[in-house]
Amino acid sequence: MLSPDPVDLRPFNTLALPARAARYLKITTPEQLTAAALRDEPRFILGGGSNLVLTGDVERLVLHMAIPGKRLLREDAEAYYVEAGGGENWHDFVQWTLAQGWPGLENLSLIPGTVGAAPVQNIGAYGLEVGERLHSLSAWDFEKQAFFTVDRESCRFSYRDSLFKQEGWHRDGRVAITSVIFRLAKAWQPNQGYADIAQELAARAIATPNAQDIAVAVCAVRQRKLPDPAQTPNAGSFFHNPLIAAAQAAQLKADYPGLPTYPQADGRVKLAAGWLIEQAGWKGKALGPVGMYEKQALVLVNHGGATGADVQRTMNAVQAAVRTKFAVDLTPEPIFI
Repeated sequence: MLSPDPVDLRPFNTLALPARAARYLKITTPEQLTAAALRDEPRFILGGGSNLVLTGDVERLVLHMAIPGKRLLREDAEAYYVEAGGGENWHDFVQWTLAQGWPGLENLSLIPGTVGAAPVQNIGAYGLEVGERLHSLSAWDFEKQAFFTVDRESCRFSYRDSLFKQEGWHRDGRVAITSVIFRLAKAWQPNQGYADIAQELAARAIATPNAQDIAVAVCAVRQRKLPDPAQTPNAGSFFHNPLIAAAQAAQLKADYPGLPTYPQADGRVKLAAGWLIEQAGWKGKALGPVGMYEKQALVLVNHGGATGADVQRTMNAVQAAVRTKFAVDLTPEPIFI
């Protein structure tokens, strides 16, 4: 049922920014999305609110995706096919798959948000992106008034990007993801290439880790580096790691030998945004109530009482500092509304 009164959105965004939704509807079944009354009304699709900056009250209808459910859909000789509702908590879902003996998502442990939001951003961490494990997903198209299914290839996944962002479907509220199917291969191999994970496993004297070991290591590393949104409101990694031309990267590496660089298949080079921000003097620095986290410069935090305008002001200052020092532009990860 649509809320008759404005709804406070502060509990529904991990930066704890003040905003109200003029109209709000919690979606717990796909069928709710088919209501004719929703077709022509401007909408915003809300998931876990972990990749969101609210700049003020939301005049659009906020559809809060909370469709539950998780199950083994089928299996064959090579893989398990596991389905989850779009409103399932991502971390809880990952831990559930591991408890069932279906490894493959462990490197994505402790990422905040929902299952339905994960493909939009193509979330990733410690050598894995969700698009590598996604088999297909189902969604409702408000414009066409129809459910549809897309496979992994059609999602057009790339670094923190997907079909849903490329077409603007997520931004304009045209499409709502209702469920996702993951393909988890039975021929599992540990993904422990990241130095932080390898070091954590070594500290625990684990030479041959299983999937649960990897998940525990990932959680330990993330908890050391990243603040708990319940204690220190934040939106996780706030900027994309920039991709630049190889020639520019080579010059920067010559000027700053400590700069981490990651050559890409397309010839470009990925830089570590957190390193750039730290070198630009913003690690642990605040502008009013908003600053960059003292343990990880890539994370923007709300020290208390911040508004969307405060976030934008700090973001602009960090971008300007990095641009001045390195001639590199930083692009924010969260959606602004």
